[in-house]
Amino acid sequence: MTEYFEVHGRDGAARLGELRLRDPVTTPALADEFVVDAGSLWNTDREMPDGSDAELTVLPHRSFPAGTDPTVQESFAVDYPDVDHPSAGVVTAAAADDHGCDAYVLSTASGVVGHGESFRDEMIAVREAIPADTALYLAGVATPANVATLVSAGADLVDTKLARVKGRQGIYCTTEGEYHLDELAELPDAFPSDPPIEEFTREDCVEHNVAALRAALSTVRTRIRRGRLRDYLEGQARHENWLTATFREFDQEYAYLEQRTPVVRDVELSAASEDTLSRVEIQRFADRVTSRYRNRFSNPLVLVPCSARKPYSDSQSHAQFHRAIQYRGHLASMTSPIGVVPQELECTYPAQHYDAVVTGNWTEGEKAFVAAVLERYLERNDYPRVIAHVPGEGYRDICERVEAQVDVPFEYTVEDHPTTSASLSNLAGALEGELKYSKRERQHNTIRAIADYQFGDGAGDDLFPDLRTTSRHPKLQARDENDTQLAAQVPQYGVLSFTLEGARHWVESDAPTKRVDIDAFVPHGSVLAPGITDADSDIRVGDEVVVSGPSAFGVGRAEMSGPEMRESSRGVAVEMRHVAGEDNA
Repeated sequence: MTEYFEVHGRDGAARLGELRLRDPVTTPALADEFVVDAGSLWNTDREMPDGSDAELTVLPHRSFPAGTDPTVQESFAVDYPDVDHPSAGVVTAAAADDHGCDAYVLSTASGVVGHGESFRDEMIAVREAIPADTALYLAGVATPANVATLVSAGADLVDTKLARVKGRQGIYCTTEGEYHLDELAELPDAFPSDPPIEEFTREDCVEHNVAALRAALSTVRTRIRRGRLRDYLEGQARHENWLTATFREFDQEYAYLEQRTPVVRDVELSAASEDTLSRVEIQRFADRVTSRYRNRFSNPLVLVPCSARKPYSDSQSHAQFHRAIQYRGHLASMTSPIGVVPQELECTYPAQHYDAVVTGNWTEGEKAFVAAVLERYLERNDYPRVIAHVPGEGYRDICERVEAQVDVPFEYTVEDHPTTSASLSNLAGALEGELKYSKRERQHNTIRAIADYQFGDGAGDDLFPDLRTTSRHPKLQARDENDTQLAAQVPQYGVLSFTLEGARHWVESDAPTKRVDIDAFVPHGSVLAPGITDADSDIRVGDEVVVSGPSAFGVGRAEMSGPEMRESSRGVAVEMRHVAGEDNA
C-alpha cells in the first residue's frame, strides 16, 4: 500500500496528521483545496449523482466495497495509471474494512450528519473497521459550525462543498450558526475581505463561508495541538441542537474515546460545565482511585475542600490544614469535577491540571457524581472514622449522603469556614491522641500509591517490596535495597518513569506490565510502528511501556495506543528513554 498518511498527534478521536504529497498537507484539512498533478491529490469536479449543483471531489481508487452504490462508484471511477497517487475507497458502516487504501470516504455522511445517534454509530463503526493510519473523509457536510464536531468524532478530511452551496443559497455561515442574508442588518463575524452588507452578494457569501470554514478548521488544529479540543467543543457544540446531541452521544461511548485519549498531559483541563463530568480523563481518574488506589495509613481519613491552586498542598488553605492535622490523619480532597483526590495522587493528571468554575453552588449532577466516588472509595478502603472538615456549600450535603450509606462514623469540624481559627481548632482537637506517621512512611506510601494508580491494583507492593526513597515530593526517586534507582516521579504528570534497571525489575515483578515487542534492531530515540510485532491492547498514549526484541530491551513512553501500534504501518509508536543493545539486553 502506498504510504501517504501519517498521524502525528491525537486528542481523543481527533488527530493531527500529514498527507505526504508534493506539498505536504496537515490534517484535518479541506480535501477539495488540493491541486491535481503528479504530486498532489483529489480535485476533479463533476456533477453530483443527484443532479444538484454541488461539486463532487473525484478520488483515485483501488476498490469499492460490496454494496457501494453504482452511481457513487461511477463518480469516483478515475484512474491515473502513470501517476503514483493516493487511493481512496468509498465505504459505509456495513461495508467498512481494510481495503488497502490510503483514505476512506464515508458515502453515508450526508445522510447521518445532523442526526446525533446515527452519526455516532456510523462514525464509530467505520473508524474502528478501517486502519488507524488511514484518513477518513466526510464529503459535502462540513460547515464552520459543525467541523469541530466532525473532527472530534474521527474525521480527517472534509471539503467546502456544503459551505459553497449554502453561500449560493444566500446562507451566511459562522462558527456559531447560520443567517439568511435578507435577515442581516450587518455582517456578524465578518472578515476584512468581506464587502459591506450593502454590497454583499451571494458570490461574496460563498467566499465568506469558505473562509470561515478554513478559519474554523485552523482553530480545530490548534486546539488538537494543545490537547484542548474538548474544552472548545463544550461551548461550541451548544449552537445547534444536533451538535449538542452528538456531543452527548459520544460521551456515552467511553470505550471508543478512552482508547484514543492520552493518560497524561501537561495542559489545563477546563471544567466549565456539568458535561465535564463525562470526560474520559475525569471518568478514568475516578475509576482508578476507586478500583486501584488503596490506603496504607491506619489513621482517620480527613476530608477537606479543594483549592484553586494546584497541587493543593501549595495553597494557603491546605497549608493551614496540614498544620492542624500534623500527619495524624490521612488527607484527601473533595472536588468537582475530579471526585476524591488522596494526597498521594494530587500531582497526577488531571488532579493538578484542572480549573473549575467556582460559584459556591453545586449542581445535583456534581453532588451525585462526587458522592458516588466517595462512597466507592470508602467501601474499598478501611478507616476507623472520617473527619469531614468541609463547608456546607455542597460538600457537607455530599458527606451526609455518603455517611448514610457506609459503615464508618463521620465527624464534622467546620463551624463557619474551614480556615477560621475555630474550625482549625476543631480539626486539631478531633485528631488529638492519634499517632503521627513519619516522612519516610509518607514518601513510601506516595510511591506505592502512584504505582497502584498508574499500573494496577497492588502494583505498588509488587514493584517496591523493599523500597528506599530519596529527594522530596513531587520529585521522589524510588530505589531498591541496594540503592539502585528504579523509578522517579515526573512532577508535571505526577506519574513514575522507570530507569532501565527499573524496567527489568518491572518485567520480573507480579505487577501488570505494558509491553511492546519489536523486530531485531536497536531503537535510537523512537520506535516506529513498522518495527513493532506486537503490543498490549491496554496501552494508551502516555503510558510507560517496556520495549523488547531479539536485539534490544528498553523503556519509554507510548505515542500510540496498543491497537494502533499493531495495525499501523507508519508513525512514531514509542519515544524511548533508555535502551540496551543485544549484549546488555
